[in-house]
Amino acid sequence: MSRKSRPVTKPPTRLRVLRSQIDKLDEQIQGLISERARCAQEIATLKQAAGDGNFYRPEREVDVLRRVIARNRGPLAGEEMARLFREIMSACLALEEPMKIAFLGPEGTFTQAAALKHFGHSVTTLPLAAIDEVFREVESGAAQFGVVPIENSTEGVINHTLDMFMGSPLRICGEVELRIHHHLLGKGRSLKGVKRVLSHQQSLGQCREWLDTNLPGLERVAVASNAEAARLAAKDAKAVAIAGSSAAEIYGLRVLVSNIEDEPDNTTRFLVIGRLDALPSGEDKTSLLISGPNRSGSLMSLLEPLARNRINMTRIESRPSRRGLWEYVFFVDIDGHIQDPRVRKALAELEKDAAFLKWLGSYPKAVL
Repeated sequence: MSRKSRPVTKPPTRLRVLRSQIDKLDEQIQGLISERARCAQEIATLKQAAGDGNFYRPEREVDVLRRVIARNRGPLAGEEMARLFREIMSACLALEEPMKIAFLGPEGTFTQAAALKHFGHSVTTLPLAAIDEVFREVESGAAQFGVVPIENSTEGVINHTLDMFMGSPLRICGEVELRIHHHLLGKGRSLKGVKRVLSHQQSLGQCREWLDTNLPGLERVAVASNAEAARLAAKDAKAVAIAGSSAAEIYGLRVLVSNIEDEPDNTTRFLVIGRLDALPSGEDKTSLLISGPNRSGSLMSLLEPLARNRINMTRIESRPSRRGLWEYVFFVDIDGHIQDPRVRKALAELEKDAAFLKWLGSYPKAVL
């Protein structure tokens, strides 16, 4: 019997039963999602009637995601289940208030990936050329929130972001942690004829050992972002870019080598900035900007109130204050929310000794 005339066989009975069961479950899931969306619309109506313009509540969303992960029993991983619920919440929130999120662009950067991980895909993302532009866009009200990188597990802190908080009125409303996988992208099918590697300075640093071992003779050129590197490489056959998979898709490049980052756990932390003060979620972080008098033991005296009140400090960075020669400010992250009694007490004590104290925000810790 020829292949074309082979009779079509029915799937086994068990397979037909399972497919029928999936069809029924899909119908139920769709109905429940629609009912959830109607509830979201009613919430929007109630908030509008009460004059409450804050449709997005980060502490509420992170509470939902934490409960999703806690009750998950598989077979889908907790991170995948949380991602699915994030997209449902994103679509429902868009019915209440479509949001515009500014990020460090262009299209295809890891910062855009972080924004979509945090807010879901039912938002409008606005790419901007520099971190200070993201701050200004949110300060002006042209975007409700912004997403900016703050630190990388391999290369450390992003100083430009820290510096912007010194003069900005914006609060930190949330944080996102994103596993970073760098790929070598190019127009061709091989590295033949390639002369240059383009990427952001941070990414070049995160792939330094791999480049030293595998491409020691190529010039390394730092550009504004990984996505910009991909855009330039798409126009230059003699250049390759270090960027993520989304940049490869956007700019039509081939992935020549995957996962070239030196550290397998390479992670970047991003901050969500806006005018919103997040309420306590139960697992929060508070960020502060502190400076003390220019004298011996100043930093120790600033940190003593945290120790006395059993407040865990998770990060401290120093930056020039720009107010005087050899004067510094300290960016500090601590566990807890400013509404927590111990945190409030510690900050009241700290304010007595600090020459300058600025609360940058209390916000939910990143979920996955």
